[in-house]
Amino acid sequence: MKTLVSPSLLAADFTDLRGQMEMINRSEADWLHCDVMDGSFVPNISFGFPVLQAVKRICVKPLDVHYMIVNPERYIEQTAQLGAMMMSVHYEACTHLDRTIHEIHMAGMKAGVVLNPSTPVNLLQEVIEDVDMVLLMSVNPGFGGQHFIENTISKVQRLRVMLADCGSSALIEVDGGVNGETAPRLVRTGVDVLVSGSYVFGDKDPLARIRELKYEKA
Repeated sequence: MKTLVSPSLLAADFTDLRGQMEMINRSEADWLHCDVMDGSFVPNISFGFPVLQAVKRICVKPLDVHYMIVNPERYIEQTAQLGAMMMSVHYEACTHLDRTIHEIHMAGMKAGVVLNPSTPVNLLQEVIEDVDMVLLMSVNPGFGGQHFIENTISKVQRLRVMLADCGSSALIEVDGGVNGETAPRLVRTGVDVLVSGSYVFGDKDPLARIRELKYEKA
């Protein structure tokens, strides 16, 4: 079994969105990671539903939608109507996280929960059996191209133990600073899904970069 790769739309060239999505379609990427930012939960604004709808019309890969916004539960139905495969929300942004997870499932999507770098994995203890994926941020969310936070490695290890203890089959995804040096270390630690932005879209041969990230898992 190989790692799943979810290139980050945030790093794409938006002046050639069709060309970028056609490249993703030809690639070995498994999903397309879509970072939605509101300028409130994180100090940046990215894109919203008009862009997501345009991408969905072109991209054949499942959409892996990551909300870095306040009150993400307001957009569950809209996200489902878009045809997203995964909707991931931040633990830090959801007052009623259990309810939000169940509403995402009821809308027909897989549910992911995201943790900021300073948020410990044990806070997911009460919902871990209900989620399909845990996304660990390995940079502080808001901007692409940041340096990888080394503590993420041990955090993945702690999360892997937690999942094993409760018999959960949830995937572990990591987003931030994923490149040729950090990716193999993350996979060896137990990561299932690699999100990579500038490392893929900023390369002269993005197809090769995506192929490179498809590691054989032990």
